[in-house]
Amino acid sequence: MNRRKFIQASAGAALSAGVFAGCRSALRPAPDPIPVILATDIGDDIDDTWALGFLLKCPELRLKLVATEFGKAPYRAKLLGKFLEQTGHAGVPIAVGPDVEPRGEGALAEWVKDYDLSSYPGRVHTDGVGAMIEVIMGSPQPLTLICIGPMPNVAAALEREPRIAERARFVGMDGSVRLGYGGAKTPDAEWNVKANPAAARKGLSARWDITITPLDTCGLVTLEGARYQRLLQSRDPVPATILENYRIWCKAGHKEADADSHSSVLFDPVAVYLAFDQQFCKMERLGIRVTDDGTTVIDDQAKQMNVATAWQDLDGFRDLLVNRLCGAG
Repeated sequence: MNRRKFIQASAGAALSAGVFAGCRSALRPAPDPIPVILATDIGDDIDDTWALGFLLKCPELRLKLVATEFGKAPYRAKLLGKFLEQTGHAGVPIAVGPDVEPRGEGALAEWVKDYDLSSYPGRVHTDGVGAMIEVIMGSPQPLTLICIGPMPNVAAALEREPRIAERARFVGMDGSVRLGYGGAKTPDAEWNVKANPAAARKGLSARWDITITPLDTCGLVTLEGARYQRLLQSRDPVPATILENYRIWCKAGHKEADADSHSSVLFDPVAVYLAFDQQFCKMERLGIRVTDDGTTVIDDQAKQMNVATAWQDLDGFRDLLVNRLCGAG
């Protein structure tokens, strides 16, 4: 075989090998989605609504149950039911937490004033704590609990069945480590912890693997400019329903927000992101202790957890969030 024929034969073999490898890659099954429960105090700050919409658009995650947290149970459950039904996700079961303090409704009451939860096509569990335990203990693979509110129901579930911490991992929007609200140079007592420090202490000291986004990262996320305009122009039912809620929330007295030009601070979607990826964040392994006044302090003797303490690429996360909500990957 002369040199020319050798080169031609080698090139043909390499091309064939490359095509074969590409076919094998294309035929390789995608990883199974991560089963998740979302525990949310939806209906107070609007960021829970954004987080739910983002979760529904993430193929890496499979929502097995969405559970109300921190009182106002009938109001929150109606918000979940209407949102899931209106966006085409009415098969997701809803777990209604105990109707304890705080009671009543919130800024989005107008949106669900005529919605009847009994008409929801999916299953509605009246024992929300029991449903959370049942889904975790019955999952054939480890489940991820994404908690984006105060956590009295999570604490109650741990009290009733401590083994859930061995069958799940916890991802939460919790605390303030080095930065406070709005990037302030001193930490604040963050709401999800401050609202019920005892429950937060129980949740953030349990035996499960824990990942949190404190104010250091999630407190810096807003959408504006071209990114926000894409959402306004999208015909996808998820961003359309989010913005429908956002307009009502703004009219209810949140003057710092503007549904025509930019979002409010989107704390909670960061926790959804950390349930399947971390590349946009700087992660540190820290011991975190919850104080009686609801602050979170670094303590080497406390429960060690994965903490998103800074952004590696905040704009990358913003783009991901908008692309997913608009159905663009």
